Amino acid sequence: MLLSSVAVVAMSVGAEAQDRGGVYQLGEIYVSGAGQGGTGVGGSTVTREQTWTFDKQTLEQAVNLVPGVVSTQSTAGQRNETDIFVRGFGRWQVPLMIDGVRVYLPADNRLDFSRFLTGDIAEIQIQKGYASVLDGPGGMGGAINLVSRKPVKPFEGEFSGGTAFDNRGAFEGWNSYAMLGSRQEKFYVQGSANYLNQDFWSLSQGYSPYPAQGPYAGSLEDGGRRNGSDTRDWRVNLKAGFTPNATDEYSINFIKQSGEKGAPLNVYNNPPSSQNSFWRWPAWDVQNLAFMSNTQLGDASYVKTKLYYNTFYNLLSAYDNISYTTQSSNGRFNSYYDDNARGGSVEAGTELIPMNTLKAAFHYREDFHTEWNHNQPTLPSGGFVEPKQNQAQTTWSAALENTFHVRPNFDLVGGISYDKYWIDKAEEFNSTGGFIYEYPKGGSDAFNWQTAAIWRYSDTGELHFSVSDRTRFPTIFELYSQRFGTAIPNPNLGPERATNYELGWKGRVTSDLRATAAIFYSDVRDLIQAVRVSPTQSQTQNINQGNFYGFEMSFEKQFSPQFALGGNYTFIERDVSDVSVPGFRPSGVPTHKAFLYTTWRPIDRFTVTPSVEIASDRWSDVMVGTQAQNAPIRAAFPDLYIRTGAYTLANVNVSYKLMENVELAGGVKNLLDQNYELAWGLPQPGRTFYVKARATF
Repeated sequence: MLLSSVAVVAMSVGAEAQDRGGVYQLGEIYVSGAGQGGTGVGGSTVTREQTWTFDKQTLEQAVNLVPGVVSTQSTAGQRNETDIFVRGFGRWQVPLMIDGVRVYLPADNRLDFSRFLTGDIAEIQIQKGYASVLDGPGGMGGAINLVSRKPVKPFEGEFSGGTAFDNRGAFEGWNSYAMLGSRQEKFYVQGSANYLNQDFWSLSQGYSPYPAQGPYAGSLEDGGRRNGSDTRDWRVNLKAGFTPNATDEYSINFIKQSGEKGAPLNVYNNPPSSQNSFWRWPAWDVQNLAFMSNTQLGDASYVKTKLYYNTFYNLLSAYDNISYTTQSSNGRFNSYYDDNARGGSVEAGTELIPMNTLKAAFHYREDFHTEWNHNQPTLPSGGFVEPKQNQAQTTWSAALENTFHVRPNFDLVGGISYDKYWIDKAEEFNSTGGFIYEYPKGGSDAFNWQTAAIWRYSDTGELHFSVSDRTRFPTIFELYSQRFGTAIPNPNLGPERATNYELGWKGRVTSDLRATAAIFYSDVRDLIQAVRVSPTQSQTQNINQGNFYGFEMSFEKQFSPQFALGGNYTFIERDVSDVSVPGFRPSGVPTHKAFLYTTWRPIDRFTVTPSVEIASDRWSDVMVGTQAQNAPIRAAFPDLYIRTGAYTLANVNVSYKLMENVELAGGVKNLLDQNYELAWGLPQPGRTFYVKARATF
């Protein structure tokens, strides 16, 4: 009997989910070579119970639970963004989706994964290296999909809430989640809301302030509460579905999330090398409206459709100084992004031919980006508002995948796709002349292919080998950004490409020991890099080549009904050749990463779950942007890149079930109050305490 209080014990971290109840299956992405709910080729799944047990409230925290995936702090510190790397591939090469609908920011796709809450998520699908061509373009290094919940009872609900305290006992913030839903014979409805409010987080008590200089001495970061670390995020999810029979489903899904955040300053860059360093985001909002359907055609065929309209609204405010009150100096602004996308897809599959499953998909999407600046808005004159500049692009993809069932326990999978995009509009504002002009319109196309062999040699064991050759198209920023006059646009920029190889295994070693293992290698070509073309200007070009390779494994051992042990380990190396930046190093990914946990139930209803997160150091950019002009920084850190980010974080969660549907929990993160940073100059939270509760019915 597995420990009922935490379902994480019923599965190894990153292994297949056992209970499919409550998963909005229309929102799942297709996984090649997997049965219903399986992780398939090169995949992992993070469940609701894992995010609850280990208190992972945002996406970038949750993905660290599985092997091959790591989150990190963006080295562009003043943006206060987190990035996720899947086997070495970052946010530009690994699409993010919510219920199968891509969240894409056409201007630069600088997604901040901390803005995506996990309270209303049924599961997080992570495809590593091999993402099916049926799921659309862009999956060069994999894909991440947040799958929402769906009701399974005639009437059901869940309510939860919690608070957090720093290493000195000060109240940091609170979170809450509420869901109500109903599942009837031929329809279902559900609504949920998730909220996270953090006034601040505190640095480790072992943090020593970097010697400050000039007028900001002692004011940028002197320890204790991290300046600019406040965030507020909420999300609502409304869903209604019609199920006329046992196979067909038609659903409307509405998701709206809104975020607000500060931006902690680089603690070494004191005083700031650029006075334009004091930034805040009053708005970081995403909204999705989608219609999804699944229609069975006879006994052997089906058609799935998806139509969606999503929006992204972003406001960035740059202030004069650390008071964050005025915006009157030259170069201060309110920068607005107002984007929307509309599109859809159709997927069809059939098993009319014996021993064969054939599937085809077509995706079409139009992205529209509008931006403008309100410069020096607090001047007595009110400043200057730029005219709106518009950019637009169209992308489509046609894909075909065939699975040949050689034997009942052996499948051969092959897939191909053709992707194409073009720029419809590319406006820019000339501040000197006061007029709008348009760049030459760019575009590109790409052919992709992949294949896999899956051998299920026993009821509990599987061996697979896969090869996937995929591309990703450049963003508008990479095509056209002049980087404040220091870059030349390149509308002919081509796609990046990677060929990913994987040999993997998963199964039961004994009746109470399950494990997974994989060896992976990626041949990366035409990586996009800014190349110096004159003493004062650069241009973005396809010049880099690289090799990403490594090994990952996970295990779970059930020693007794009261005790289990599990975890995972990842080794990864990235070698990138570069001709424009001497000493170039790929940043953000540690060579070694591990996660270990135990679950112990000494008495009925009471569970203790200690865990340890371990990572070696990683390369980080030192001379980011205008920091390269700071003479004291150049003297203290003469190299372009530095190794940082090693940590060993001890955590513990304790839970008690007052009754079957009411649970109290509490715990400590970073128990030893370790002082560490994931990117140069950006230290992470010290010891944090939390208490929480949830009730379900």
